[in-house]
Amino acid sequence: MFLSLSFWLFVLLFLAVRYYILPWIRNHNIRNIRGPALAAFSNLWLLYYCRKGKRYLAVDEAHKKYGTLVRIQPNHVSIADDEAINSIYGHGNGFLKSYFICSDYYDAFVSIRRGLFNTRDRAEHTRKRKIVSHTFSMKSVVQFEQYMLNNLEIFLSQWNRLSNLARGDYCRIDALPWLNYLAFDIIGDLAFGAPFGMLEKGEDVAEIRVSPDAPPSYASAIDVINRRGEVSGTLGCLPSLIPYAKYIPDSFFTKGVESIGKLAGIAIARVKERLANAQNIDRVDLLARLMEARDENGEKLGREELTAEALTQLIAGSDTTSNTSCALLFHTLKSPEVVSKLQKELDEALPEPGVPTYQLIKDLTYLDSVIKETMRVHSTSSLGLPRVVVGDGLTLNDHFFPAGTVLSIPSYTIHHSKKIWGEDADDFRPERWTTLTERQKKAFIPFSFGPRACVGRNVAEIEMALIASTIFRNFEFQLEQDVLETREGFLRKPLFLKVGMRKRKI
Repeated sequence: MFLSLSFWLFVLLFLAVRYYILPWIRNHNIRNIRGPALAAFSNLWLLYYCRKGKRYLAVDEAHKKYGTLVRIQPNHVSIADDEAINSIYGHGNGFLKSYFICSDYYDAFVSIRRGLFNTRDRAEHTRKRKIVSHTFSMKSVVQFEQYMLNNLEIFLSQWNRLSNLARGDYCRIDALPWLNYLAFDIIGDLAFGAPFGMLEKGEDVAEIRVSPDAPPSYASAIDVINRRGEVSGTLGCLPSLIPYAKYIPDSFFTKGVESIGKLAGIAIARVKERLANAQNIDRVDLLARLMEARDENGEKLGREELTAEALTQLIAGSDTTSNTSCALLFHTLKSPEVVSKLQKELDEALPEPGVPTYQLIKDLTYLDSVIKETMRVHSTSSLGLPRVVVGDGLTLNDHFFPAGTVLSIPSYTIHHSKKIWGEDADDFRPERWTTLTERQKKAFIPFSFGPRACVGRNVAEIEMALIASTIFRNFEFQLEQDVLETREGFLRKPLFLKVGMRKRKI
């Protein structure tokens, strides 16, 4: 017998009260904070813009409309104030990586098990960071340079080959795939003991295993990591959807969830290969350091935890680098005067073309300014990383936020604030870094801030300097597009970069 209409009306009313009215009532402390009307009652407003790949733009527009404090979810306030950075992300405040409803935003990023990035427990995070952080000290990172240089040599050889085929004319390419191959091969070399081989093959194929003893399959690592970032960033806005995402009749979710498992399978396959050949490998890299590491009890990482941390490094060191490299190439080529100044500095420091060592470029001030300006204009992580208030609460901007409130600072909005950076905040102008104010220094947060900041910053900075100097010392370009189209998952990634490329005539 069919259920009555009144029953279904009651069910709809119950769901509306449970998921929309009660959160609005419960969060009375932030009820007077303005924002999109739907965001006060539901996580669907933020989820919608994440699904579109435009979260950072939607939040930025909301701040322009509503002001410094914007309610972007029933229990989540975005704060576009650089003075709040230390209060929310700094050492000693005890804030946790946040949760929404009864689940954690960062649950959407867990595949094998929680790693350094997505653990929310303070004690566990401290334990993991102690194990991992020494691996990324400048002393250790300098030892990794040899692997960066080896892969840059292959990259240079491939671009020289393409240039030669054009017989003196510009070779028309999409630079983004090559920058992806380079970034993946470097992090593969650092994290798993060998590159993926993408540069040599000129294509993206990675081995996948669902368990160490399972038969291998193959997939595009770049596609997998892109889809995983998009779906995880979206499901993080409404974690209660996670168990049901694979059933949603939208390929964004079904293929995205499939990619989460495939990405874990890439790490499982690479760790299996490395451990099987451990006796024959004598090298200093991230996985070797992790294999040597011990916690405070003298215990080594188990295989599952080792794989999870290696996976974290793969994610953190792959498309972050390729996205930033692509943005650097685009924005620099959009400003011919920047290209001229950068190449003049490189030519003076590097008399011969080729791949430079970090020692030769580490003090080049204009190169450093170009890299920093790229990370400001194109924040590869443009969203506000959420944190939950603990203890007795917190007062910011004359507003009290009780324990349990989720707060975030949108890095894109901070990096484009005219109050901080001046009227030319939206312009790509590396020269601003020679006259930086103290406020601007503190407002620059491309690697986040505080105890949860990116532990791989030293690796990223060296790698970006080597990539940028290799490209602009050896090649010249014609830019063939006016806009760098992007899509945001957890990271903001370019979609393509069409250029004409040829060897410089020096």
